Amino acid sequence: MKKQNKFEKKRPNQNKPLKHRGPQHAEKSTKEETTELSENFVFGFHAVTEALKQQRGNKLFLLEDGRGEKFEQLKELARELSVPVKWVPKQKLETMSDRGVHQGMVLAITPYEYLSLDELLAKTNTEDHAPFYLILDNLEDPHNFGSILRTADASGVDGVIIPKHRAVGITPIVVKTSTGAVEHVPVARVTNLAQSIKQLKEAGFWIFGTGMSGTNYQQWQAKGSIALIIGNEGKGMSAGLQKEVDELLTIPMVGHVQSLNASVAAGLLMYEAFRQRSVTE
Repeated sequence: MKKQNKFEKKRPNQNKPLKHRGPQHAEKSTKEETTELSENFVFGFHAVTEALKQQRGNKLFLLEDGRGEKFEQLKELARELSVPVKWVPKQKLETMSDRGVHQGMVLAITPYEYLSLDELLAKTNTEDHAPFYLILDNLEDPHNFGSILRTADASGVDGVIIPKHRAVGITPIVVKTSTGAVEHVPVARVTNLAQSIKQLKEAGFWIFGTGMSGTNYQQWQAKGSIALIIGNEGKGMSAGLQKEVDELLTIPMVGHVQSLNASVAAGLLMYEAFRQRSVTE
């Protein structure tokens, strides 16, 4: 019996290396490495073209039997910029793009360089220009983020501010959905959105948010230095940021579904600001 008791006491230590935590940790590490690796690629014609023009390309991968004008354009652009080109099978492109719609073209790139808020202000807030920023409050869907960036570029938004944690960053899907607009709209990533808003106020900005009740967005005074907060897809704008806004804006609706997709709502507001800010005083 003593031998049996000793064996039972030793058993947990003997089995310790066999606990499931080890394999799970290894699997998690592998997934993190895969994510980091995939973020070093962009794919799709427009996203690849803009990244090449911004000289962020390291190597261009094209479908081995790819033919047509778009392939020729990318090959020529890569040659002009001294970016090596490699023709590869479809399976390799699917792996690099994480099975995204790559259109037969994937570009290995240098990592996206986010700005700090100070850098964004220095770049866009000048004496002769009052900037318009978007603040994305924990947006999670990369397709929404990409669509917002695409509209931001079209409507003259000067910069986008996102949090470092619990929010989507610049991923290959964001780049693809933005059709390359990410290369033209500065993105600042900050640790604390509330502190950043206070800094913007000190710099003379008016802060606006979106909600179910507030001023009709068509009556929004959108001129001057302004920042507009777009809330999370499901939860909307956080309570902490609501306390910091100078005015809440709402989009009137008459349907049964009393909410809009984040990118659609952002698009309406961006173009209202664009309409007002395009009128010469």
